Amino acid sequence: MARPYVAPLVASIDVDASPDRVWRLLEDQRRMSEWSDETWKQAFIGTPLRVGTVSLNLNKRKAAVWPTLSRYREVVPGRRLAFQVIGPGATWSYDLQPNDDGGTVVTETRVLKNNRATFASIATANAMLGGLDGHEAEILAGMHATLERIKAEVERG
Repeated sequence: MARPYVAPLVASIDVDASPDRVWRLLEDQRRMSEWSDETWKQAFIGTPLRVGTVSLNLNKRKAAVWPTLSRYREVVPGRRLAFQVIGPGATWSYDLQPNDDGGTVVTETRVLKNNRATFASIATANAMLGGLDGHEAEILAGMHATLERIKAEVERG
């Protein structure tokens, strides 16, 4: 069975706050479970957040729960946060760019290593998550929801 090509997933939102203000919220990755539908629990090895910090994560979707291990690859205050999920090789990132209105465009991206799903990811998606295509669509919808929650919190604060 060939591993299918999986396009990068990208979601963006305009936030009425400076990149530094957005960063102050985003850098507290222990709060990701408040914003992300799929992130359930996290434990971090290495604080404060920096390149090399490792997180042990429990993800959930309905009755399915699965662990992942991530390593932070880029931590650039006010600009970029990126981590790689070990195993599936997915790299997740948040990029912050000032916009013309004094706010910030926040872009969340998920790219699979070599743009291919691993056999373990395919099996997990097929057995517990309704298939790879359906799970990809749910991930993208979840990315948009995550960004909406981050926006709402930053703009309230």
